[in-house]
Amino acid sequence: MANRFTSKKGPSQRQLRAGELIRHALVEVLQREPLRDPALDGVSITVSEVRVSPDLKQASVFASPLGGRGQDETVAALNRVAPYLRSLLGKKIEMKFTPALKFVSDDTFNEARKIDALLASPQVARDLKADD
Repeated sequence: MANRFTSKKGPSQRQLRAGELIRHALVEVLQREPLRDPALDGVSITVSEVRVSPDLKQASVFASPLGGRGQDETVAALNRVAPYLRSLLGKKIEMKFTPALKFVSDDTFNEARKIDALLASPQVARDLKADD
C-alpha cells in the first residue's frame, strides 16, 4: 500500500521543511500552552517527527510521553485536542494552510530498547567476540 505522505522518491524538500517548521512550533506550543485535557496534565511530550502530505494540508505527528508510560492514552488525548493545537499552531507558523494534525504513537524508542537488549544478550556478545 502506498504511503500518501511520500512518493516513490520520498518526501520533497518542501515537505521536509514544512514538517520541521511544524515540529518546532508544536514543541513550543506543547511546552507553553495549557492543554484542555486532564489526561495531558503534567505530561511531558516528545515530538520526534512530523510527516506532511504533498499538498501540506495533512500532518502525521509522531509523539510519545517522556518515559513511554501511558503512550496510547496520551496519543488519544492529543488527538482529542488536535483542533485546539491546530489553532494555536496557525498563529505560530506562516503557511498558507495550517495542516490538520493526526497524532501517531512513536515506537522508535521502544524499538531502540529492543535492539540494545538484543546486542547486550550473551549469544550476540559471544558471536561478536568470535568475529574479532
